[in-house]
Amino acid sequence: MNKNSRVLICGSRGMVGSSLLRSLLKQGYSNTLTPSREELNLEDHNAVMKYFETFKPEVVINAAAKVGGIHANNTYRADFIHKNLLIQNNIFDAAFKNECKNFLFLGSSCIYPKLCPQPIKEEYLLTGPLEETNEPYAIAKIAGLKTAESFRKQYGLNYFSVMPTNLYGENDNYHPDNSHVIPGIIQRMQKAIDNNDPTFELWGTGTVKREFLHVDDLAYACIYLLENKLDKHDWINIGTGKDITILEACKTIAKEMGYVGIIQTNTEYPDGTPRKLLDVSQINKLGWESKISFQEGIRRSIKDFRTNHKDKYL
Repeated sequence: MNKNSRVLICGSRGMVGSSLLRSLLKQGYSNTLTPSREELNLEDHNAVMKYFETFKPEVVINAAAKVGGIHANNTYRADFIHKNLLIQNNIFDAAFKNECKNFLFLGSSCIYPKLCPQPIKEEYLLTGPLEETNEPYAIAKIAGLKTAESFRKQYGLNYFSVMPTNLYGENDNYHPDNSHVIPGIIQRMQKAIDNNDPTFELWGTGTVKREFLHVDDLAYACIYLLENKLDKHDWINIGTGKDITILEACKTIAKEMGYVGIIQTNTEYPDGTPRKLLDVSQINKLGWESKISFQEGIRRSIKDFRTNHKDKYL
């Protein structure tokens, strides 16, 4: 990929896609294709094919997916597997048939086995059962990763995948029911602050550990990998290499938001995977490592929520 490449970002209005666009523009990429959902329905095979035939992207980054937290994944199981398979298959088919030779697929660390050794190496994929609450989403993502791998091996195309850890950052989804853990806590804690609530309920035990990566770090990793040909990697982990408990994350958010109440855990909610820390030695060997600290990233997320999203969700 070079600065003149026609780069299509699928899902450019989402958290990952919008970060990729910002990062590409900052690095001098001006030939970007960023169709909105209204301009291109990725669930419509004919529409996707026509778009590729018209614009002929040279690089495709698939950041489009139906995503959500534990509650959403466990509630809308059919939607998560069906819609994600449909979207990614349409994009793969159109890219291949229109001779696009560079394709980056966004996987997820949740597709690794629930109880695999820590930190999680790339080779642990498909070595054990998945976490039950997000199994449909994980299966769809595994299918996408294996589709990219298969195109690469059969046709010699530069199709590969990245496996980001838990993401957060600007333009996140703060929906009270369908959000991930960080934006979910931010949204509910702002509500607690506005209501002067003396206690804040943290879902789950708070003891499980998670690794959190700011979305701008992911964007720069994706661009770095596209600019540097990967001969030995069908997929590669992207993370910080460090994890914290959910309770520690919640306390950091409370401090940065100015919440002074008591944090109480509610064990009636599921925890999900006990621990999920990625081994990022492979991407570190290639010359990339995360730069944004958790505290800095949380400050940026809170500012984004209060400036751009608070009125919508509260």
